[in-house]
Amino acid sequence: MGSGSEGGAALQPGGGDFYAPLLNPDTGAYRFLIDGEWRDSASGAVVHNANPSKGNARCFGFQACTKDEVDAAYAGAKAAQREWGQVPLHRRASILHAAAELMRAHHAPIADALVKEIAKPRKDATTEAKRSADLIDYAAEEGSRSLAKGDMITSDSFPGSDRDKLCMAHKVPLGVVLCIPPFNYPVNLAVSKIAPALIAGNACVVKPPTQGCVSALMMAQCFNNVPGMPKGLVQCVTGRGADIGDYMVEHPGANCISFTGGDTGLSVSRKARMVPVQMELGGKDACIVFPDADLDLAATAIVKGGFSYSGQRCTAVKIVVAFNEIADDLVAKVEEKVRRLTVGAPEDDAQITAVVSAKSADFIQGLVEDAVAKGATMRTEWRRDQNLVWPALVSLFYFYLHMGN
Repeated sequence: MGSGSEGGAALQPGGGDFYAPLLNPDTGAYRFLIDGEWRDSASGAVVHNANPSKGNARCFGFQACTKDEVDAAYAGAKAAQREWGQVPLHRRASILHAAAELMRAHHAPIADALVKEIAKPRKDATTEAKRSADLIDYAAEEGSRSLAKGDMITSDSFPGSDRDKLCMAHKVPLGVVLCIPPFNYPVNLAVSKIAPALIAGNACVVKPPTQGCVSALMMAQCFNNVPGMPKGLVQCVTGRGADIGDYMVEHPGANCISFTGGDTGLSVSRKARMVPVQMELGGKDACIVFPDADLDLAATAIVKGGFSYSGQRCTAVKIVVAFNEIADDLVAKVEEKVRRLTVGAPEDDAQITAVVSAKSADFIQGLVEDAVAKGATMRTEWRRDQNLVWPALVSLFYFYLHMGN
């Protein structure tokens, strides 16, 4: 059941002994993390993800966890949280800072995995790994300040009451947080859930995405190797969301759910058993350009906002609305900048790389074809090679804004 890929062995020289426990050398598949141990699933099954830049060829293999293993992850996290919740706040912060240092020291294999799994340009992949360490430090510092504060409440705010009682309120951990990051930032958006949860005294069960799974497992190893952090405080369960996703969301062991993604968030919300839910979903973000805007600056921001990581971001610019008197000039400046974008392999640090799947490429092509069918003008040549979609600029019409009665 090897991974049939360039993946596992290729990452070992960069990862050294630090990441060695993650990989089963016999199967070539990556393990999952339960109670501080990297394990192979009792299912005996391996899930594979794809390399978007290689025609969706197999990239990495990882474990298809069972429901019993999900149960074990929640049970272990609950036990670890009881211990962690009693650790003083300053000690939690010191331990998180140590995790950040481990991530900085071992960021290169994480970046390598991001390049292969999700076709992230190498420079951006390196930035994601390092920025995630910075985010851990930030959560430790901000948590130390905000969580140390308590409130003294008196009883005389209610009509008829006297100032004869005092109430002291302070924050307590929720328990176990289910963290579900997306494919586009599988490390950074996992850390943005894990680090705040840990500084607040919670434990985490992480369900990595299929695309981006191995980079997320490497991230988990950075937390797993910190002295002073209870084993099992960060659990990492792998497999396809279609197989174990609903079970994890509906599990009674989840005291809170933090999800980043698209329409799946609606389903997660419906199945979340009334526990606190934090959702970061997609959007149709518009950039509005006014007549007095600096058009060169606006064009730069539009291209960066629309085409960074090939537009695969929830905050990406999806549509530009410009006032009529500056629209033609703006479109010309945007077109000029779009034509200068480099297209190619993430290993070569191209600005435009393959999107994550053929389904995503089909969706983009469908949007363009629909716009053209409805009268839009293609300002750039449409070009696609499997998952690699060249940057496209489509203009449909301009809004004429009328002010008055």
